Formats: sequence, structure tokens, C-alpha cells
Amino acid sequence: MTSTPPTARPTVKAAVAHQFGAVAEHYRTSAVHAGGEDLAQLVAAASLTGREQVLDAGCGAGHTALALAPGAAHVTAIDLAPTMLAQGRRLAQERGCLNVTFQAGDVEALTCADGAFDLVASRYSAHHWPHPLRALAEFRRVLRPGGRVLLADIVGYDDFVTDTHLQAIELLRDPSHVRDHTLAQWLAMLTAAGFTPRVRFTWALRLDFDAWVTRMATLPTTVAQLRSLLSHAPAEVQKQLRVEKDCSFTLQGVLIEGERRLGD
Repeated sequence: MTSTPPTARPTVKAAVAHQFGAVAEHYRTSAVHAGGEDLAQLVAAASLTGREQVLDAGCGAGHTALALAPGAAHVTAIDLAPTMLAQGRRLAQERGCLNVTFQAGDVEALTCADGAFDLVASRYSAHHWPHPLRALAEFRRVLRPGGRVLLADIVGYDDFVTDTHLQAIELLRDPSHVRDHTLAQWLAMLTAAGFTPRVRFTWALRLDFDAWVTRMATLPTTVAQLRSLLSHAPAEVQKQLRVEKDCSFTLQGVLIEGERRLGD
């Protein structure tokens, strides 16, 4: 008697393309992604002069690329999800932005030439990278000497109890989630990859629960599980995540600048 082979499971990267392919338009209109003080701070930290070649790594619906475009010579925006790229092109057309190119790409295996960019920016993408050190190595490779990376994302918690709950709700809502690394982990990875990192900005990101699950088209059964995890979380977790009665909560975000070290 022969057994039926198990159904092949998609890779994390395939899950990213699938997961966001179905909800791309939600991200085009998402207030969290379209604006916020963190996006303004990232643009300010970029300090563009109009001559720079910029890479937006994991561009999603293109909000960061389009925010940087007015100050850059050209922005190349890459993402794994074709439907996200289509939303970015739509936004660029609506705004008459002609110096942004949206193309399929993997942050861990860039097809760009060595030293092609002055700046690499990435916002709300890094928690999807299976091998962040590979991505950082690629960023260093495609940056000119003295080029910079600006990395903005949610970060994890040093407290293991809180961090476990954070990773659990993130993964339950979004199967393509890999990990919200802690600030210390990002600083160590950037240093190991040949950058000199420093924190440029921190912020508290309040997530309205209903908008958070609607944006990802979360199934009702999963929504119920998420509500249960948040409402029954230990007191220290509820305090750290600022869990509200309707299960809205607040996470911590960090914008890190890494300058490509010379001679490494």
C-alpha cells in the first residue's frame, strides 16, 4: 500500500506574493502605509538633493518610493507581489510621478549592479525577510561607497513573554510574517553586514484592530483567535502592547540609518 505524498507547502517568499496579492488595494489606501510621522522622518533622513539613485526594497504599494521620488534623480521600487507593484504604478500615474520604476525583485537576490545606488530604503517590509543578513549584504553590494540604508519597521521586545505574543499575533494574521527583530538584533545585523548604524527615529504605532484584520482580509475564525489572544494576554503583555477594550493595540517602530563602511 502506497501513501499519498504530503501536499507541497509554499515557501515564505511565495507566501508573501500570494498573501499580499489578494489585498494589494487595501495597502494602497492604508493610512498606516500611506503616511505617518515615520514616513516624514524617513524622507527627512534621506536628505536627497535631486541627484541620487534610490532603491525602495520591498516597496509594497509604493508609498515610500513615491514619497522619496520628488527629491531623487530616480527611484527603483521592487517587490515580490505583482499586484502590489501594479498598485504602485497606479499611484505613480495618478500623481504624475515619472521618475519611479516598479519591478519584480527579491531583496535577498538583487539583480542590480554593484554600486548602483546612493540610498536603499525599506519600510514595513523587513519582517517578511527569511534571511535578513542576505538582504543587508545585497544592500551593501548595490550601494556606492559611503551610501546609506534607511530601514523602518516594527521591532520586537526584549521581554520574552511580550515578544512571544507579538510574534504569535503577527503570524496568525499574516502567514508570510517571519519575525519582528529587536532593535539590538537589527543594530548587530547591520554592523555585521558592513554598516555603521544609528537610530534616527522611534515611534508608537497604534493599530486599530478592525482596520488591521480587514487590511489582510483575515478570516473570521482567525479574527476570533486574535481577539482571544489579545484580550486574555498576561497583564505585562497587555501593558506593553497597550491593548484596548476593542483589542486595538500599539507597537514600537524604529527608523535605523546604516552608512556603508569604507574598506570592509
